[in-house]
Amino acid sequence: MAMVESPLLQTARLGLTDYWNDSCAIDELHYAVERGAVGATSNPPIVLEVLGKEKAHWVPRVRDLAATHPAWTEVDLTWALVEEMAIRGAGVLAPIHEREHGRKGWQSVQTNPENYPNVERMVEQAVHFAGLAPNMQVKIPATEAGIAAIEEATARGVNINATVSFTVSQAVAAAEAVERGLARLTAGGGNPDTLAPVVTIMIGRVDDWMRVIVERDGLAVEPGALDWAGLAVFKRAYGIFRERGYRSRLIAAAYRHVLHWTELVGGDVILTMPHAWQVRFNSSGIAPTPRMDVPVDPAIVEELRRRIPDFPRAYEPAGLRPSEFDGYGASVRTLRQFIRAYHDLVGAVRDIVLPNPDVHPA
Repeated sequence: MAMVESPLLQTARLGLTDYWNDSCAIDELHYAVERGAVGATSNPPIVLEVLGKEKAHWVPRVRDLAATHPAWTEVDLTWALVEEMAIRGAGVLAPIHEREHGRKGWQSVQTNPENYPNVERMVEQAVHFAGLAPNMQVKIPATEAGIAAIEEATARGVNINATVSFTVSQAVAAAEAVERGLARLTAGGGNPDTLAPVVTIMIGRVDDWMRVIVERDGLAVEPGALDWAGLAVFKRAYGIFRERGYRSRLIAAAYRHVLHWTELVGGDVILTMPHAWQVRFNSSGIAPTPRMDVPVDPAIVEELRRRIPDFPRAYEPAGLRPSEFDGYGASVRTLRQFIRAYHDLVGAVRDIVLPNPDVHPA
């Protein structure tokens, strides 16, 4: 009897829609690639999680790095760890990158989240990361400074992934910055066809933020409507990207429920999924069908628009000015989480090279 293809492999085979592994954990990445994934991501929380999952590999490696480079600080060791994880993931994806002539097979690695207000530091780190492997993609946040960094890094030939993005206005600003950067790259004799830039909208975190507002402000909203907030934002941005011909592709990230998969199938987009959601979707028995061009129910959009003041700010193309990107609630919450995870990661490295004697006797 013929084996039935997994739902995510079916999604990949439908044509335009790609899916990525939202982690650089090697076993999880192999699982994803076997089921049609063509890329992977990482960020401070992911690296911290992978360090815990792959202790047998990374704890001895961190100790070896510390012994080989005795003058390195724990911060130096942390970034060496981040880079090696990304290079390891890029190696798994390298055959895809070669097969697809550079259009797919990218491993994303994130710049230091503490640098979100500093253009120069983000660009410097982005250029460094881009040199780690031929298929390395660099995450830069869609903050006010991040938009400028996206343009500059693109102009220098860095393949970017705009992250910490939750609104149509952020996505459009990032795509416009990429276009400016590509024009500058071309004018300087570079080849823009070697890049495959992407713009992420963290749709699950859009939903999360709307729920926070509803609870914080005691709002009465149809419960089911809240599951559609991120999807409405994403589909609105997708229409604008197609209309304007941006060369960046949209990525849907931060999965919370099945609609974040099924409602985006068929679009020329990327779905980046944590391993647990991949397993859940693959065991669901759901046969994916193209639904990207099916609009979110206008009644749901109107409910969200009418009841939640921050929804129009996310949904409308001019909902936020660039000067407001950093202060938008979902941006603040995510930046705080990423910065906290980065410090936790440094602490985890410290515990490896300088273990607490109260807990681990010498």
